[in-house]
Amino acid sequence: MLLEFACKNHRSIRKEVLFSAIASKDTTHIERTAEFDSERILKTAVIYGANGSGKSNFIDAINYVINLVTDSYKYPPGQGIPQVPHKLEGLDSDSEYKLQFLIDGVRYAYGFTVRKFLIEDEYLYYFPNKRPVKIFERNSDGFTAGSKFRGKFSLCNDVLKPNRLMLSCAANFSNVPEVEAAYRFLSGGIVLYNIDSQNNWMKYTLRTLHKNPDIKKEVIRFMQSLSIDIKDIKIEMEKVSPNDIDLPDYLSDEFKNKLMQSTINKFRAELVYQKFSVDLENEESNGVRKLFAFLCPFIDITQNNKVLICDELEQSLHESVLYELVKLFIKLSHGKNCQMIFSTHDTSLLNLDLFRRDQIWFTELKKEDRSTDLYSLAEIKNVRKDESFRKGYISGKYGAIPMLNADMADRMNRGE
Repeated sequence: MLLEFACKNHRSIRKEVLFSAIASKDTTHIERTAEFDSERILKTAVIYGANGSGKSNFIDAINYVINLVTDSYKYPPGQGIPQVPHKLEGLDSDSEYKLQFLIDGVRYAYGFTVRKFLIEDEYLYYFPNKRPVKIFERNSDGFTAGSKFRGKFSLCNDVLKPNRLMLSCAANFSNVPEVEAAYRFLSGGIVLYNIDSQNNWMKYTLRTLHKNPDIKKEVIRFMQSLSIDIKDIKIEMEKVSPNDIDLPDYLSDEFKNKLMQSTINKFRAELVYQKFSVDLENEESNGVRKLFAFLCPFIDITQNNKVLICDELEQSLHESVLYELVKLFIKLSHGKNCQMIFSTHDTSLLNLDLFRRDQIWFTELKKEDRSTDLYSLAEIKNVRKDESFRKGYISGKYGAIPMLNADMADRMNRGE
């Protein structure tokens, strides 16, 4: 589970902002939190804010960390680390990224700093028996291993470069279980979803439904709960050669010939309704296709205790299904350690039945430098547990004032 994420000097984020999934002392919906030591961890969180206030930039910072951890060990010498600083800070200022997370009940702390396209420093600690133990620390002069891990990273001396993260190198060129666990969590345990993910998620959904009838039943049940009167899903698979599909022109003749000798699985889905069936790809509505592609990875995340992070979820899924989707996640996450963190403009989700105050977060641009501030509803004074969070947000009581259309503004003026 993700406990905390902090960053600074990343796009619109100038000074450090901190997201925390550690629950407050509020006992509302405490059964929907996970227990860890003497604290409780939130399983869901939602981020609101006006367009351009930094919601996407905050999620982009998480994605930035994931990409560097996953791939930087492959960066060639001389290639810089991508860096996207705040306009008023620039490349001479540190861009910092810090995380704390749980793996099998053990807390880890990881972070690094980028300056002028290179890694300035980096660290990885874990907390067996609740006490911090250094796995490694790294600066511009090299790295040092904790006493328990001395001699474990000898191969990293040859592969570590100023443009490569130590965690990325150590996970691929050493055999340290604690390092591998941290790498697996950051490279695969956190799943980011956006519009660009839909094609890959659709392929995963079709493969899963073809081989797992239990998940197919769950998908059909959920779609029926949204008044989509689906009776069955028929998945057909055929093995095709690349002769039957278009190969990109840029592939070499040699590589094309190798592909011609292989076969790939091609799936086709048909949604069965009461009186007719439709081909998913060619005849179904765009909204149903998006929902269909989303559901299997969504269920997989709950079953395998992963962290799902979505940017403006309503762009990928229709607003009418978001409420039910959050309710489904709450149901599926019961007794599990999965999490869902997402940004949205859909104020109908600001509901006491779905979220505690510490699960609702806001982004707002500071007037003096147009930098992003991030804070939770629990940090704002004089917010009652039973007040209308939606009305308070729309009226500007919590800051992070949304951009209202004319109809919404008129309704607010009438007190609706």
